Amino acid sequence: MKQGYFITGTGTGVGKTWLTLGLMDYFKRQKLTVAGMKPVAAGCQWQQGGWKNEDALLLQTNASVELPYALINPYAYQKPVSPHLASGGEEIDIDRIRENLKTIGQQVDVVVVEGAGGWYSPLSDSVDNRLLAESLQLPVIVVVAIRLGCINQALLTWRAINQSRLECAGWVAIQTDPNMNFVDENVLYIQEHISDVPLLGVVPFQQTLTAETISQEIKGFY
Repeated sequence: MKQGYFITGTGTGVGKTWLTLGLMDYFKRQKLTVAGMKPVAAGCQWQQGGWKNEDALLLQTNASVELPYALINPYAYQKPVSPHLASGGEEIDIDRIRENLKTIGQQVDVVVVEGAGGWYSPLSDSVDNRLLAESLQLPVIVVVAIRLGCINQALLTWRAINQSRLECAGWVAIQTDPNMNFVDENVLYIQEHISDVPLLGVVPFQQTLTAETISQEIKGFY
């Protein structure tokens, strides 16, 4: 593995999976092999003998190499609620996730790891996304949903990542509210106040996001 990234967001439903897929497409266009990983997922369907998450299946399908589902998503829970509730009390073994990352990384150039929810969202009773990211020691990319309240959410997330002493490799703005006013002004304010973190792309509102549309908005990265 030449490089890996941990994808977090300013909340749930902000476009983390689509950014992960977009980055995978971006790296493929750079002639690199790539895979995605979603260590913990809640909201799964029973398929072929196990619980499987729609987003994780997309990551599996779009990888440069064929990978077993359990390697991509080792913790898959049925109920579409916070993983620490959906798990029924199961603990997250970070060493297991690290081993999966290592195994995937031996097969591709880049691994993009998608977190579940926001930075402090719990994955189990004792593990949250922050702790998982710190354990994996990957540069972090933040998805900022451009909607009412986005400035506060973006700055809080950025400061929390700084406190973890992890590298923030950049952020991507995705407009999730079609009726949002002053989109450019909000993006500019965030950009000016986290000036040490590069803005990697701005994705305007779209009814249906695709990996290709996200990938085309990513500029000057890697």
